[in-house]
Amino acid sequence: MKLSILMPVYNERALCERSIAAVLAAPLPEGLERELIAVDDCSKDGTGDILRKLAAADSRIKLYRHEVNQGKGAAVRTAIEKATGDFCLIQDADLEYDPDDYPALMRPLLAGSADAVFGSRYLAGEQRRVLPYWHTRINGFLTWFSNMFCNLDLTDMETCYKAFRTDLLKSIPIRSDRFGIEPEITMKCAKRRLRIYEVPISYHGRSYEEGKKIGWRDGVKAIGVVLYFALIDDLYKEPYGRAHLNNLTGTPTYVSWICGMIRPWLGDRVLELNAGIGTMTGNLMGRKLRYVAGEKDPLYLHALKNRFLKTPAVEVRELDSSRSEDYAELESSFDSVLCLNVLEYADDPARVVEAAAKCLAPGGRLIVLAPRGQGLYGGVDKTMGHKRRFDAKTLSAMLSGLGLEVERSASFNKISTVAWALYSKILGVTQINKLTLKLFDWSVWLWKRLDWAMPWGGLSILVIARRR
Repeated sequence: MKLSILMPVYNERALCERSIAAVLAAPLPEGLERELIAVDDCSKDGTGDILRKLAAADSRIKLYRHEVNQGKGAAVRTAIEKATGDFCLIQDADLEYDPDDYPALMRPLLAGSADAVFGSRYLAGEQRRVLPYWHTRINGFLTWFSNMFCNLDLTDMETCYKAFRTDLLKSIPIRSDRFGIEPEITMKCAKRRLRIYEVPISYHGRSYEEGKKIGWRDGVKAIGVVLYFALIDDLYKEPYGRAHLNNLTGTPTYVSWICGMIRPWLGDRVLELNAGIGTMTGNLMGRKLRYVAGEKDPLYLHALKNRFLKTPAVEVRELDSSRSEDYAELESSFDSVLCLNVLEYADDPARVVEAAAKCLAPGGRLIVLAPRGQGLYGGVDKTMGHKRRFDAKTLSAMLSGLGLEVERSASFNKISTVAWALYSKILGVTQINKLTLKLFDWSVWLWKRLDWAMPWGGLSILVIARRR
């Protein structure tokens, strides 16, 4: 296994050679190799020449350079893209953080108990340089402020030492170019429900006279970053997988509307296809005797397993809804099968329905949620990976043709039909603004009550079909 050490470097001529030597000589757990991804953020003091010399002498060093200074966040973002290890660890080039702490940081990751590990300067480490009072208090305030919105209990959000599973880190979009990377990545780890551990580390902080770069303006910006990413759900690199899953996390009222229509039809044994990140699962599992959440995407599977790790009634399993062989052990086992926002992605929707229906016990119900109206198909559908939209007649005919008895068919969310037609079909918009989604979610209480009075079809269709 390999650890990728990500080092942003800017104007560190006096320290970078010593820092890199310490990183390359630091102890690692047995069996773990290392690579150093150094990103020179357009240094102007000769640092680049030193880095080039070191990279030429040691194949473990991979050197990249920004032609324009962009900031720590941008340099880390570049390093993440170039990382090839199983794990990533962020290391500043100023020797404030001690590479001898690598074994402690890696232990929870290697044990499989953590997805991310933060090295805390305020837990009981081996040693810590005493810093000015107000510097420590400001760090403490920013951590407290972040914790309120993340619902975490960290002691040091602003720490540089953050280590991750590489597959998860690569899937997180990093938008901050400067020191806002720390609150941003913390917020996104919390929203993604990653398992975060803290370990004590040593800290040898520099004063501003010694070259420290972060300032009070960065502290003010950090507050803005926390507030922004608390409001906006920007959790996966785009485009990634089924984009609507990420959007639904920011629309809890809309999700509750959908689940309220589905819940009366559910039995005690439920199979959910393409459960994604568990948004619907968490709302529908209730007190079920058995709830199986199936998913094929490895990142979504990981999110599901983390989320329902301590929920005995929920079983997470790898399942490709388009592969009939994946259903072999599940036939005639469930009172309800949920096919929510699945068929629009399938190459052969009828094949998915046929395989899912076999999992139903006699009298069990297949519950299908899909986008309505092929005439509405436009730019947003293409961005989200939709292959089609449906109408009640064709969807009901497909279910009936497979031996299912349609009990109910209804379209809903009619207010969004108008907006979708305007933006996606007429104006050619290709993605939904996340702030727009938030505003819509805040007004769902009104549109839900007026839905019956609107004379046109809804944006989505819900069909309930029973196995005879």
